[in-house]
Amino acid sequence: MILALAVCGAILLPACKRSDPQAEAAAAAAKTAAAEDAAKQSAAAFDDAVSKQNWPLAKAQADVLLAQYPDTEAARRVRAQFDEVKAKADAMREQTRMASLWSYNSETVEGGQQLSASIYAKEDIDTDGSGAKPVRLIFRDHPSWGKSAYLVLQAGDFDCYGGCRVPVTLDDKPAKTLPASRPKTDEAIAMFIDDERALWRMTKGAKVMRIEFPTKAVGKKTAVFEVGGLDRSKLPGWD
Repeated sequence: MILALAVCGAILLPACKRSDPQAEAAAAAAKTAAAEDAAKQSAAAFDDAVSKQNWPLAKAQADVLLAQYPDTEAARRVRAQFDEVKAKADAMREQTRMASLWSYNSETVEGGQQLSASIYAKEDIDTDGSGAKPVRLIFRDHPSWGKSAYLVLQAGDFDCYGGCRVPVTLDDKPAKTLPASRPKTDEAIAMFIDDERALWRMTKGAKVMRIEFPTKAVGKKTAVFEVGGLDRSKLPGWD
């Protein structure tokens, strides 16, 4: 009987312990203070990125702050700016992506330096019935031949030897037609936009350019170019 009471006493002993409200409150306050301090440091990193207009980094700092310390004063302040920062970060990433689509080249040729800027169509195009292949748009500045803009195919041919007019569409604006021609040469499958300066000017402020062109084998096709990332300084004297 005595042994049984002793066992029961051992079992009931933890239940007899009383919590200390003051100690619990102090622990909770310390935890909250630590979270606020950590959130302030994270918010400072966010503010620094915003001041430098590094929007992707600012968004990343905000993501971490809002995920780890959502109930802090710093989080409430940053949350009020989040949508604006996210929009700017998305725009900067998109601009960087479009800029990476362009290639630039400087080549020493007879008479001086040849400069060029080129971009591939967003999607490959079937230009001869054998399957989709890349189509490229090139702006070139040659010391002897001058300025030119042209499309280049990897297969098939343009149906523009006697000259033609090609519709060019910028974003959602109505199409404009420009004169074009296919030179009588087998060195490259190219079709020149005869008003190259007009085509160059049309890229300014545009995100997407669509050029419809005639082919010998499969009729008219349209190449879509994301031109918004063009670095215009690479071809000085064109604007």
